[in-house]
Amino acid sequence: MFCVAITMHLCAMAQQPTGLTVGSSAPDFTLNDEEGNPIQLKKENETKTVVLIFYRGQWCPYCNRQLKGLNDSMQLIAQKGATIIAVTPEVNENIAKTIEKTKASFPILSDAGLKVMSDYKVAFPVDAETIEKYKKYGIDFDKANGSNGANLPVPAVYIIKKGKITWRYFDIDYRKRPTVNEIISKL
Repeated sequence: MFCVAITMHLCAMAQQPTGLTVGSSAPDFTLNDEEGNPIQLKKENETKTVVLIFYRGQWCPYCNRQLKGLNDSMQLIAQKGATIIAVTPEVNENIAKTIEKTKASFPILSDAGLKVMSDYKVAFPVDAETIEKYKKYGIDFDKANGSNGANLPVPAVYIIKKGKITWRYFDIDYRKRPTVNEIISKL
């Protein structure tokens, strides 16, 4: 029941996130990684295909499983001339927890102000009922996300080549994720 609540909420939202479509220009951004180093999409995309991942947070087992699987396949992804960038609404302290849990060796970026998530049309506000349900599981969005509060992204995946979105995976059901093999096959 809990897992379905947020999905049902999204389906009922008048302004549910739609995500950018294949063929769209990928909005450029520069965000700092957990160590304060600036990562610019355009610069990364000059020499490599970028797999851009939006994830909900270190508290999400689906996100952790996805990021760990991608990290375990970094060599295969690199062989295809690609790199991974992950974006989250969480604060850097929680990004460190994600890295500890997933062993992620790719940049994980905090989207303070939700600009990148908004530009990619994946951000949505969590409703009050769902906020209370998550609190029962020990998840406090204000602590996890700092000034971003109770806002999350649809856990979307975009493949970006030379500034264009060439593939996307977008499903409002956060339990559904593309397989690593599916992503690699699209590179």
